[in-house]
Amino acid sequence: MKFSLNIRSSTTHFTSVLAAFVIGSFSINAYATNVYSTDAFSDSSFPGSSRPSSVAPNIALSNSSVARATLSTSIAAQSSTMDTKPSDGKQPSPLVLNGVFTQGALLRGEVPKNATVTLNDAAVPTNRDGKFVIGFDRTAPLEHTLTVTLADGSETVRHITLEKREYNIQRIDGLEQKMVTPPASVTQRIKQDNINVAKARSTNSDLDALFTRFTWPAKGPITGVYGSQRVLNGVPKWPHYGVDVGAPTGTPVYAPVDGIVTMAEDLYYSGNTLILDHGMRVFSTFLHLNSITVNVGDRVKKGEQIGTIGETGRATGPHLDWRINLGKMRLDPQTIVSGTPK
Repeated sequence: MKFSLNIRSSTTHFTSVLAAFVIGSFSINAYATNVYSTDAFSDSSFPGSSRPSSVAPNIALSNSSVARATLSTSIAAQSSTMDTKPSDGKQPSPLVLNGVFTQGALLRGEVPKNATVTLNDAAVPTNRDGKFVIGFDRTAPLEHTLTVTLADGSETVRHITLEKREYNIQRIDGLEQKMVTPPASVTQRIKQDNINVAKARSTNSDLDALFTRFTWPAKGPITGVYGSQRVLNGVPKWPHYGVDVGAPTGTPVYAPVDGIVTMAEDLYYSGNTLILDHGMRVFSTFLHLNSITVNVGDRVKKGEQIGTIGETGRATGPHLDWRINLGKMRLDPQTIVSGTPK
């Protein structure tokens, strides 16, 4: 499969990606353009020590007019804080919690073995080591309550306040209908693609790779961010749920952490699509690949090549669209990875 290298200026690129955006009512849609990154994130390996990480993230925002996602430094500064403050002035808290406290974030935590965890009174699964993950979607409420109940019945309650994020909403009218809604001839294929993607993300494995440090799966400039959305002819389309890395066709794509391949398939919107299971219902998805170098069922190691960047599916230029899911919840990959992919 060969694709020509298509390098555009930012202005031309903005115009040309319209076709990719306007089609997308599928959950794996096309992309926006911008730069938003956090330069630091703790390794989240939760080694059992009660000592918190001292790393604080550095937020960098571009001036792009295409899409925008912001975090205040006050909330972002919590991103590497492990909650080990004494709950009663005497004993250290049994809760370790790590992540960026914002809408769209994945948080990773640890409690003593045999403890139970609830988020807003809903049970949160823990693994055999007491590790757990929680997520907050794109428009999640800002106030939440996390409760840890130990084997002796004692409780620790932590109130979580999320940072509200701003997403760029673009309204475009006067488009031809075929640019807003896909033709009927592909409707059945899109439905089947949705079913296949849901199945690939339906497992709940006991892998714990997600508790190690994530690395960027490809190198290149960030050309699209999580959360931006377009309203076409008055119809809101799916927001962009990934982070895009622009690079020439054939650029290697690597596993950000260990995982098991649960999908390696050509889909209508996202082209050659690969899904990795990292454990505890956390999945990475890689869209628009030119090639896939692994097969369903393969166990891959962090840093192992899994494919190459392309522009398959409904894309207008070569790039990698990387997504993170907690079950059905779509989260921002930039809340779990440090630095930039350059």
